[in-house]
Order: sequence, then structure tokens, then C-alpha cells
Amino acid sequence: MERPERASLFALTSRREKAKVLAMKFVKMHGTGNDFVMIDGRRLPALEWSALAQAMCDRHFGVGADGLILLLPSDVADLRMRMWNPDGSEAEMCGNGIRCFTKLALEGGMARLSGEEMRAETGAGVLTLRPVYQQEAVVAVQVNMGVPTFDPAKVPVAVPSSYNITPDTKGVRWLRECPINVEGERYEVACVSMGNPHAVHFTHRPLESFSLETLGPRIEHHPIFPKRVNFHIAHVKDRSHIQMRTWERGAGMTLACGTGACAVAVAAHQLGFTDAEVQIQVPGGLLTINWPGTGDVFMTGPAQTVYVGEWPEPE
Repeated sequence: MERPERASLFALTSRREKAKVLAMKFVKMHGTGNDFVMIDGRRLPALEWSALAQAMCDRHFGVGADGLILLLPSDVADLRMRMWNPDGSEAEMCGNGIRCFTKLALEGGMARLSGEEMRAETGAGVLTLRPVYQQEAVVAVQVNMGVPTFDPAKVPVAVPSSYNITPDTKGVRWLRECPINVEGERYEVACVSMGNPHAVHFTHRPLESFSLETLGPRIEHHPIFPKRVNFHIAHVKDRSHIQMRTWERGAGMTLACGTGACAVAVAAHQLGFTDAEVQIQVPGGLLTINWPGTGDVFMTGPAQTVYVGEWPEPE
């Protein structure tokens, strides 16, 4: 990835607007090792967010992160979340990111709870968030991730006309063993959307035996996925425990993927491998996913602040 030109990041229209951005403050946060640059954008002028994400997420020349998350006003929820990947592409949702979003919003006084919950507008819809407190600090968040989508056209997956999709034992028509060939190797993937597309390969092999650095980008950009895809390798240990590794669309290898953990849990339960509640072990920690087979998926996991910093104006 080429380093973005710092001078092109700010599309400002006046000196007054530029003054608002000098030494722009950010917060570095992570959820199970999935790390983010968080910016309160409620009073900032319009910026070239895609280019800024590439610059700030760069682990050599920038802050270093798996994504840039913006907190914005919303007409339909307490706040709106937008997220950009390190390659500058915008993502519909981020499960680990929205927990960090919730912690920052509540601890920073940007939002208040209605009862025990707050609501956030995302590219995947309005989500309900329930924080877990220790004294005054939000240490974890339960997220209502919404209803999973199995319909191949909505994931989306460009299903070959020769592929016959038959309903599973629960009567759901979905791609649960879709064969993908990569450099002579065949991988069967289950395809689910959690507001963004996911492909899951279940295996009995050790997860470390997969060269995810090589396999991940090939599956992400496979022509069967018109909007690219998040790719996960998962091993079901028993009916309540799964191990997984992730290659994220637009980000590469990450220590965790919240929407991906939900997709893995949903696919495993739909295939009859697991019970309603499952612990997902990712390289960065542990996530708890609950889905009884219908309705909304609930994810619970930690959120942590790393440090506060300032991003200087372009030279």
C-alpha cells in the first residue's frame, strides 16, 4: 500500500474550518486486539476521510490501526458510527469497533443511556448497545447485532448457475458448503451476512496450519464475492467453544472480528454444530455470541482505551 500524501487529506473551505482541525484529537482503542483510531467528528468540517484512514492506520507512518471510526450526529439514534478500513474503503459495520464506539460515547458524555441501553446508527442499521460497567468505566458491551442474512443474493454471493442450492434441515436456503478453488486447493465455505459479507471455512486442521496471509486476499477478492468478503477459518472444539482466525476485507489479518465471530457462531449453529450460546476464541481474546436459531444475534465483548493523541495538520 502506498503512503497517502498528507497534504491531500484535508478538503477544507476556509481558514476557520482549518483551525478546527489543527492537532486533531483522537483516541486509540481496541476490542479483543482489533484496534481503532476514534475521532469525534460531530463538529469537524468535511474531510477526506478515506485518505485520512489510510494515513492514520498505517503502522509505520501513522498511528497504526485496523480502522478509523468516526462519531457523528444521528437523526434516528443517539449517535452515528462510520468506519473506514486501512485501505480507505468504508465498511458497513464493525462489531469490535462499535463496542469501542459505545465506551467512548458514554464515558466522553457524547451520549446517555435510555434505561440500560443506547442506540447507534450504522451502515447495517440502528443497533442497540448495552454497556457493562465497573464503577464509572465501561469494560464490556453487549451488542444487538441484528438478524443474520442467509440469502446468497443479499450476502452477496454471485452463485454459479450450475450450483444447486437446496434447503437445509431447517428449511433455509443458503450457501453452507460453497466450493471455492484457490490455486488447486478446494475450500468449502458457509456464507452469511451480518450487515457485511462473511465466508466461513470450518476445519479440523490446526488453524495455524493455514497460510492466511496468502489465502485470505485470494478469497477476499474471489469473483464469486461482488463486494469482496471477510474470510474466517474456524474450528469447533465442542458445542459451546469455537476457535477462529480472520482475514478482514480491506484490513487484512486482524486479532479479532466482531461481525465475523457472529457469522461463525450463526453458521455453526445453523449447521447443528453448536448450542445457542458459544464462546469464540480469537487471537486477541474471547467473545460471547448468543443466537437461538432465529431473530437477533447478541455479541458481548470487552472494550479498552489505549491512549489519547493528536494528529497534526498536514505539512
